[in-house]
Amino acid sequence: MNRIDVIGLGAGDIDQLQLGLYKKLLKEKQTIFTRTIDHPVIRSLKEDGVSFEAFDQLYEAEDGFQQVYQNIVDTLLEHAKHRSLTYTVPGHPMLAEKTVQLLLEQGEVEVNVLGGQSYLDDLFTALRIDPIEGFQFVDGTAFLRSDLNYRQHLLFCQVYDRFIASEVKLSLLEDLPADYMVTIVEAAGSEAEQIRQVPLEELDHAIEISNLTSVYVPPVSETLLNHTFNRLREVIAVLRSPEGCPWDRKQTHESLREYAIEEVYELIDAIDNQDDENMIEELGDILLQVMLHSQIGEDDGYFTVDDVIRAVTDKMIHRHPHVFADRHVDSVEEVYKNWEELKKEEKPGERTSVLDGVPKNLPSLAKAVKLQKKAAKTGFDWDEAEDIWAKLTEELDEVKEAISSDNKEEIEKEFGDILFVIANLSRYYKINPEVALNRTNEKFTSRFAFIEEQLGEQQKDIQKATLQEMDELWDKAKEREGLN
Repeated sequence: MNRIDVIGLGAGDIDQLQLGLYKKLLKEKQTIFTRTIDHPVIRSLKEDGVSFEAFDQLYEAEDGFQQVYQNIVDTLLEHAKHRSLTYTVPGHPMLAEKTVQLLLEQGEVEVNVLGGQSYLDDLFTALRIDPIEGFQFVDGTAFLRSDLNYRQHLLFCQVYDRFIASEVKLSLLEDLPADYMVTIVEAAGSEAEQIRQVPLEELDHAIEISNLTSVYVPPVSETLLNHTFNRLREVIAVLRSPEGCPWDRKQTHESLREYAIEEVYELIDAIDNQDDENMIEELGDILLQVMLHSQIGEDDGYFTVDDVIRAVTDKMIHRHPHVFADRHVDSVEEVYKNWEELKKEEKPGERTSVLDGVPKNLPSLAKAVKLQKKAAKTGFDWDEAEDIWAKLTEELDEVKEAISSDNKEEIEKEFGDILFVIANLSRYYKINPEVALNRTNEKFTSRFAFIEEQLGEQQKDIQKATLQEMDELWDKAKEREGLN
């Protein structure tokens, strides 16, 4: 049975190559396949008469590295159908070599990994770092920024060229300042070894980059990580600790309720004002509420923020089978329908009524809309807007009748009916009544403030101003808004 022998060339020159591997390569009579020709060991072996066939041209022919690696493996397997062969890679075959992993995953041809010197030992020595402190070894061609652990030593390999160096730089700049010092290591452990520190912003144009280039990012201080979730979690834990803040330590789920409501309304104000900076602040305040409640749960031994995140992640995946599974939807309406069905699956038996699940403490107008939406899903709804307008007229007549009878309780009930119908109208026209009323409140506040300002300039006491004077100023306020 034919076989593929995989040999690692190490990270440096021919002096670093193991003697046994050197002899085996010298004895090879057939052409040796190599992932890249750009390696000092190959240059030395070619001088000794060893023949190589490289795959460098594939990197230019494909847009992504994954396809390049697959093409290399496909070519090797095709040749292995006819003969055993040798395949060389830089460094150690089991260290950041995707082609080797792909070869080991297939079952057509036997693969024999003969080893080679890993350059990590030389890299640690060159950088004078102890890996016991924690390090992360990252493939520069395929990594997620979210997976980077900046509190450990970060080592990027596979930084073949300036394009990859640029991609690494741009990702790091999302988290680190432009002047953060990183280290470029070239040919670690060999006579050609070069080590140079550069500001992060200069990473992709500092020196010539080759197959032997690595990039080192030293551990980052916590002050530079204030934008990360783990840092926020630590800060909240400290605030709630015995050495923390008396106010934060005193808080309970119950004491924080009012703040949660306030923060949501402040966020709505920021959205209405299209104020991005304020939105950032208010979203942060809402996140603070989540973190405080989660930390209280952790302190009491009931739950942690991990449970909160897991719950919402599981919920989103379960309620979006058209995204994370094989269910197909053709419209937003189908998404809504599936959503309600999946909610029932999550809590079987807990909801006996269609109207169950509406929060008790929801503002009354918002609660009215929520109840109406749930009822409408059963078909209990007005067909036309004209029917709702007719119902509003009917309720207005009834409130007038209640007023005539001077029945306080009946008047209150009828006014409630009017507000309920208005909520229904707003739902029909896809308007959130809470948001609409809040906008009117803001408009009223702005116009009344204008009246106060104008009367103040006239040195008039608002308590003594006539209704006519104030009404005229009200009209001016409207004109100022362009509402003639």
